[in-house]
Amino acid sequence: MIFGYKNLKVYTAAKELVVLVYAVLSKFPHHEQYALCDQLRRSVISVPSNIAEGMGRKSCKEQVHFLEIAYGSLMEVDCQMSIAMDLHYIDSKEYEIFENKAIEVAKMLSGLHSKRTTGQNPTNSNL
Repeated sequence: MIFGYKNLKVYTAAKELVVLVYAVLSKFPHHEQYALCDQLRRSVISVPSNIAEGMGRKSCKEQVHFLEIAYGSLMEVDCQMSIAMDLHYIDSKEYEIFENKAIEVAKMLSGLHSKRTTGQNPTNSNL
């Protein structure tokens, strides 16, 4: 397959995270639609998008750079979802479901990052 990033488990998990976040956005108050909701959409979409863009790059250095951006975006989403819980836009159970998936993605991103920094091929792994 020419688009090898689609075979990565981390890419699939990151897309699942997008679906989780989008599902709770409808619960946010209307006045947040152009503030926190927009920021959450941009941040969460950035995670799988940067995985895809990074894996489309030829050099390991560039791939690692985009994986680092994806990880940073994931941390941004976690922060925003924590704030949403503090504001009672989501409940603790919804946050827990999100956080478990975010931890899964973070671990896989870290593993893929390690593989790329050592020059290993990530398409032949569980990442």
